[in-house]
Amino acid sequence: MAKKAQSTLVNMLLSLTAIALVAAAALAALNGVTEEPIAQAQQAKVDEAISAVLPTYDKLEARDIDGAKCNVALDAEGNMVGAAIEVGNDKGFGGHLQVMVGFDKDGNVYGYRMLETHETPGLGAKADQWFQKDGKGCVIEKNPSLVNMTVKKDGGDIDAISGSTITSRAFLLAVNDAYAVFKKIQ
Repeated sequence: MAKKAQSTLVNMLLSLTAIALVAAAALAALNGVTEEPIAQAQQAKVDEAISAVLPTYDKLEARDIDGAKCNVALDAEGNMVGAAIEVGNDKGFGGHLQVMVGFDKDGNVYGYRMLETHETPGLGAKADQWFQKDGKGCVIEKNPSLVNMTVKKDGGDIDAISGSTITSRAFLLAVNDAYAVFKKIQ
């Protein structure tokens, strides 16, 4: 019959170290397997958002302006028909908010998609619909140079999400940041 190893501090540390090494190796292998599919899924989400927030276009031209990822939409003759700009900030109630905002050639908000949000379900998470065309705080077809894109509570023209003013402020800040980048494209 095999003899049981003694429970000494050295034996316990060696056992725990071996277990930790095996677990770390397994996690590293799993990360290597899932890294590419996750990146592809994220890129597909961004590509879908770009298409959804822009008017009809023939060609996209990717640009980086002040650290913001921009996709300028062009017609067949090379004229700009709009731009999709990815911006984010950490001002949301739940932290980081990442938004794709699309503008038509005149600077009117054509559409938007929430790419990342950690807002409270049922409250701040409503931002994906609240500011859409049929939403109470609609920003679609509004030009940030003509409309005060802040919440009414702060003297602006946009209705905040009920019970979620912080998220509304963060979202509108993202729209205004995207517009500042858009102005540099023209």
